[in-house]
Amino acid sequence: MNFTSNKPYLFRAILEWLLDNEATPYILVDANQAYVEVPHEYIKDGQIVLNINPSAIQSWHSDNEAISFSARFGGVARQIYVPMDALLAIYAQENGLGMAFPAQDNSAEGQASSQKSAAETGGSRAERESLLEGVSAEKTLSESDSTQAKSSNPQKKVSHLKVVK
Repeated sequence: MNFTSNKPYLFRAILEWLLDNEATPYILVDANQAYVEVPHEYIKDGQIVLNINPSAIQSWHSDNEAISFSARFGGVARQIYVPMDALLAIYAQENGLGMAFPAQDNSAEGQASSQKSAAETGGSRAERESLLEGVSAEKTLSESDSTQAKSSNPQKKVSHLKVVK
């Protein structure tokens, strides 16, 4: 059986969760993917971070194929279009909680390979963490910190996500 991508469903769920918790949702976009329409002057290292808080955007539309909206950059209204393949992460600006998605290869061979790899391993931690490299992290919980937190307080759960701002 061939399933459709779960990325748009996870994206919408995380977005709703962030908004329910009154957080400011940011998305990290691979600006080098085909059909991405973003202000080129704000792209850094092939990526762009966009604030998708409802108070910051207009004409919001999200479906299984893409995200689109209008936002102001330097006082100028711009139309934004982000295919789901270009979406790398969604997270809260305030504390970095959210979800990173694996980078997608749009070739047929790349898609088959990444689907097989994701099904077998769920993606490596290094791959998931590298998705957020372009975003500055104020504090990152290292593996040793995680181990110390677990041993000193076994009931406290430690997140595997980085805190980004």
